[in-house]
Amino acid sequence: MKIGLFIPCYVNQFYPKVAIATYELLQKLGCTVEFPLDQTCCGQPMANSGYEHLTKGCDKNFIDNFSPYDYIVCPSGSCVLHVKEHLHDEKREELAFKMRKSVFELTEFITDVLKITEIEGSFPHTVGMHQSCHGQRGLKLSQMSELNAPFFSKPNQLLSKIRGLELVSLSRKDECCGFGGTFCVTEEAVSVKMGQDRIKDHKKQGVEYITGGDMSCLMHLEGILKRQESDIKIIHIAEILNSSYEK
Repeated sequence: MKIGLFIPCYVNQFYPKVAIATYELLQKLGCTVEFPLDQTCCGQPMANSGYEHLTKGCDKNFIDNFSPYDYIVCPSGSCVLHVKEHLHDEKREELAFKMRKSVFELTEFITDVLKITEIEGSFPHTVGMHQSCHGQRGLKLSQMSELNAPFFSKPNQLLSKIRGLELVSLSRKDECCGFGGTFCVTEEAVSVKMGQDRIKDHKKQGVEYITGGDMSCLMHLEGILKRQESDIKIIHIAEILNSSYEK
């Protein structure tokens, strides 16, 4: 299968190691991966702010860059969800519809398409898993705790067999961190308080790392941790899986 690596603009600018880890991990799992150099923002910030009509250029560019690939894989649930729900092109609507079905978040792709249920390796640290809202409630990467239904978590499943990794149980395992894209700018005080609450939950469990599938949420939590001068580090799940992977 031929995979186009879709990297969100903020990951490209601020956390390129996450992009590299995703690329390397997919290669280790036997995939042929390419990174289209002309890709830009998917248009999510404009759409979330009520300006979806301004994203037509983003949609056209996305289709131009990623239409040649069998699958499109991205280490960000929020950007994937945006493309799945909002990618359109008046002249190529049939192609846009097909591409909406072929874009996947990283852990979703590994478990649902590659059918890999566990990755063996070593990461001897205590880790807290932050379930981002878009991934959990939009992409169904894990079960919501308020539902009376069997629990599942695709990210947790991949982390469960890594030697030495202690995945803690949080008091409120799927609560929002408060980032919310432009929400953290327009409602800064509420956003920060929500992030502080999430960090308290992780701190109570004595974590060394907070991981997750959305670098945007982790970036928000990292900013609060740095202001608190905390020793807790943030790390994207792609970095854990890639660094611990044993072929």
